[in-house]
Amino acid sequence: MQKRNFFWFRRDLRLEDNAGLYHALKAGLQVQPIFIFDKNILDDLEDKCDARVTFIHQQLERLNQELAAWGASLLVKYGRPHEVWTELASQQGIATVFTNHDYEPYALERDAAVKQLLETKGIAFKTYKDQVIFEKSEVTKDDGLPYTVFTPFSRKWLAKLESKMAKMPAADGQEVAVSFYLKPYPTLKYVAHFAKQSPIPILSLASMGFQQSQLPFPSETVTQSIIKNYDQTRDFPAINGTSRLGLHFRFGTISIREKARKALALNKTYLNELIWRDFYAMILSHFPHVVGQPFRPEYADIPWQNDERTFKAWCEGKTGYPLVDAGMRELNATGYMHNRVRMVVASFLTKHLLIDWRWGEAYFAKKLLDFDLASNNGGWQWAAGCGTDAAPYFRIFNPDSQQEKFDKDLKYVKKWVPEFGTVAYVKLIVDHKMARERCLAAYKIGLKK
Repeated sequence: MQKRNFFWFRRDLRLEDNAGLYHALKAGLQVQPIFIFDKNILDDLEDKCDARVTFIHQQLERLNQELAAWGASLLVKYGRPHEVWTELASQQGIATVFTNHDYEPYALERDAAVKQLLETKGIAFKTYKDQVIFEKSEVTKDDGLPYTVFTPFSRKWLAKLESKMAKMPAADGQEVAVSFYLKPYPTLKYVAHFAKQSPIPILSLASMGFQQSQLPFPSETVTQSIIKNYDQTRDFPAINGTSRLGLHFRFGTISIREKARKALALNKTYLNELIWRDFYAMILSHFPHVVGQPFRPEYADIPWQNDERTFKAWCEGKTGYPLVDAGMRELNATGYMHNRVRMVVASFLTKHLLIDWRWGEAYFAKKLLDFDLASNNGGWQWAAGCGTDAAPYFRIFNPDSQQEKFDKDLKYVKKWVPEFGTVAYVKLIVDHKMARERCLAAYKIGLKK
C-alpha cells in the first residue's frame, strides 16, 4: 500500500494560508484532509442546537466543495480522536499526520495521546503555529520570563514583528515590505498533492444528535472603513463599528496573518486587539492554572455571594440596568455581545452582584459564538480584578455612566430592551451605591486572608 500523509483540520478551517496544510502538501506525498467531530467536546454540550456546531458543519461543506475542484475530498469522522486515529492507523497507510498547534489544556492532552499512539505505529505527528502570530515563549522579557502585563508585551511584540522584514508582491504587481512573520503560506501552489478521490458525503448533524441552528453568522468579509475607523467607533454598541471576526478567528476560517497585515496598515488600535489574542494565548500556555483559578492567587478567597436568583436575572437580562440587560439579551438572541458591553456586564456580575467570575465565564462559554478559552478567561479575570493587567478591584463600572457615555441616545438599549421606560421594565435588583460598598468590603476581606 502506497503511504500518504494526513492533514488534520481543527481550528483552521481554510485552505489558503494554512501553515500545517502547507507543510503537509509540500512534503510530497499525497495528502488526505480529515476533520474529527470530537465526542469528548460534543458530549459536553447541553444545547443540541449549538450554533457553533452548525457553523463548523457549514464550513466543512464549503471545504469539501473547494477540495472537489482539485479532485479531492474531506474525510469527516465522529468519535474520540484517539479511537479514530487507532482505527485509521490500522486501516490506512499513513506516513505522517500534520496539523496546527492548539494551546488549550484538553487539546494538549489529546495531541500528546495521539502523538504517542501514532509513533508506536511508526507514524510521525507534526504540528505548526497557525492561529497566533507569536506563541508561547516567542515574546518574553529580557530575562526570558513570560510577560504578565499587556503593555510591555505589546511593545516587545511589535518590535519583534518589525525586526524581520521581507518583500512580497502587492496586488498592483509591485513589491512591498511585510514582516516575515506575516507572510502567507502559499498553500495553493501544491494543491496537486491532495489525494485524488470521489467526494465523500459529510456526516449530517442529525447523525451526531444535533440540530441545525438558525442563528445568522457574521461575515468573514469586513469593509476597510470599519478597520480604518475602528479606534473611533469600537466603543459604541449601536453602530456597526467592530469587525465581528471573533467567530472566524476561533475556527480559523480566516488567516490571522492576513488580518494583521491589514491592521498594521490601517489601524494600530485594531492590531492591538490581535495582540491581546496572542497575549492571552501566551498566558494560558505559561499559567494553565488560570483555567479554574485566579491568575493572582491572593484573590482565591473573595467571599462571593453567588445568589442564584440574581444570577438568573443577569442571565436573562432582567437586572433593571438597561445597558447590562441589553447586552445579555443580545448575547442570548444572537450568540454575540459588543466588546464594550462585555466589560460592563462582566463587571456588573462580579462586583455589583458579587457572583464568582467563573459563573459568568461558564455562561459566556455556552452562549458566545466566538468563545475562545484563553480570551474568555482573560477577559473575565480582568473584569473581576484577579487576572493579568486586571482592573483594580476598587474600579467598579457604573452601568448608568457607561450607558450615558456609549449609548447616550439609547439606540442599543431600545433595540434589545423595548420595554425600557415603561412600567413593564423590571426594577433594579441591586442599588449601585450599596453594591459598590459591599464589593469593596468583600474584596478587602478576601485579600486580607
